[in-house]
Amino acid sequence: MIVIIDFGSQFNQLIARRVRECRVYCQIEPPTVTAEQIRAWSPEGIILSGGPSSIYEKNSPRVDAGIFKLGIPILGICYGMHFMVDTLGGKVKQASKREYGFAALTARQQKGLFAGIGKETVTWMSHGDSIETLPKGFTISASTANTKVAAMASTRKKFFGVQFHPEVEHTAKGRKIIRNYLFDICGCKPSWTMKSFARDTVEQIRETVGDKKVILGLSGGVDSSVTALLIHRAIGTNLTCIFVDNGLLRKNEADQLKRKLKSHLKINIRFVKSATRFIKALSKVSDPERKRKIIGKEFMDVFEAEALKIKDADFLAQGTLYPDIIESQSAFGGPTSVIKSHHNVGGLPKKMKLKLVEPLKYLFKDEVRKLGRTLGLDDDLVWRQPFPGPGLAIRVIGEITKKRLEVLREVDAVLQEEIRASGYYRKLWQSFAVLLPIKSVGIMGDGRTYENIVAIRAVTSKDAMTADWARLPHKLLGNISNRIINEVRGVNRVVYDISSKPPSTIEWE
Repeated sequence: MIVIIDFGSQFNQLIARRVRECRVYCQIEPPTVTAEQIRAWSPEGIILSGGPSSIYEKNSPRVDAGIFKLGIPILGICYGMHFMVDTLGGKVKQASKREYGFAALTARQQKGLFAGIGKETVTWMSHGDSIETLPKGFTISASTANTKVAAMASTRKKFFGVQFHPEVEHTAKGRKIIRNYLFDICGCKPSWTMKSFARDTVEQIRETVGDKKVILGLSGGVDSSVTALLIHRAIGTNLTCIFVDNGLLRKNEADQLKRKLKSHLKINIRFVKSATRFIKALSKVSDPERKRKIIGKEFMDVFEAEALKIKDADFLAQGTLYPDIIESQSAFGGPTSVIKSHHNVGGLPKKMKLKLVEPLKYLFKDEVRKLGRTLGLDDDLVWRQPFPGPGLAIRVIGEITKKRLEVLREVDAVLQEEIRASGYYRKLWQSFAVLLPIKSVGIMGDGRTYENIVAIRAVTSKDAMTADWARLPHKLLGNISNRIINEVRGVNRVVYDISSKPPSTIEWE
């Protein structure tokens, strides 16, 4: 395994992805992790991430300097390299000229990190600081026109640093550099697969839960369905799944999912109708963060009420994924920026009585789909597009009412029908409609209308950390717009969202 120290870079998830693409397991830890904790895990290597801070600033993040005495290979990326230099006796200063974007790199040595890279390559930089003095025992291994120490190495200690970001797509040979570190320097084996993950996770669940019982919020999405299969394999009938109809689902979705889940998952499932409760709690609430918090609280209250009916139910299982954690809070306690709360992360009450089981929390969505196929999950569930836990509550922008929900349900039904019929459903990460809190003037039957505007959002993505708006055919968009305006009362205008993530998020709230 590889330990990645989170110094706050928004690219941390990309470092993890690149390592896992090489079939090597990794985990991200905060700077508060100790050298002794790392020693106990016996990792093959440590990667120090980038971050927004400058090492000479007060309160800049630091990890236990004892990591440099563990005899483990270490790779520092950007800020991670600065931390290494500063800790080992070198000096970092503010660069006279900042370097952002593409940079031509000249490798002085075609070995170590740069084995098989070639003398010249293109990298991607994002830094305002540079190395003034190297620590004892280090040599410069690569430079750019702007940055003398673009890479450094202490081959004897197996310590390496790069000023650029090998984890991003813009660095031409970035994957090769990471492979060199993992296999040639750290001696890792490409043995981490979804099959091995499933085996290890089932054993961990058995060890954690014992003979106690677990309840799981089952939404019908791939995350909760895969979670259910993993836990069922571990503890069998001691798992009870609960499907909550919160009144915020798509048209006929509760009935459709009920039939699908019963036919594909041979697991104990309870269906709970709570629409009135959720909609009442959301009355007159417009702020998206409040919506998420309220839904999270109501969600937990329903579960704790159900838990009282299940003897020895000590655990609540959730299909939380790694992107949920990254966007909801500082990653694993690190200094990464908070983007938004997810109902199953930031919305949970602090005094929750049930203990959490989150077997997928270190996985990305595409990894969960691979795991689902490994476990034999039906294709319809494996490839179901993500649907947010707060449901339509965060797609009705502004105040939530039964009438506004009904309008959005009808719009969404038309959209989904057209997307599926066109063959685009599996090509898209998500496709959905948003009801805006404004109205527009229109003309219908020679008369003036003043009705709702809906936005259509369709994106392509691999893991939801980044996404691009889908270039749907104009004819398809025209069909969608025409059908919505003609078939859904209360809508007279349709717009298409052409923003990518970042800077936008996939959901509007």
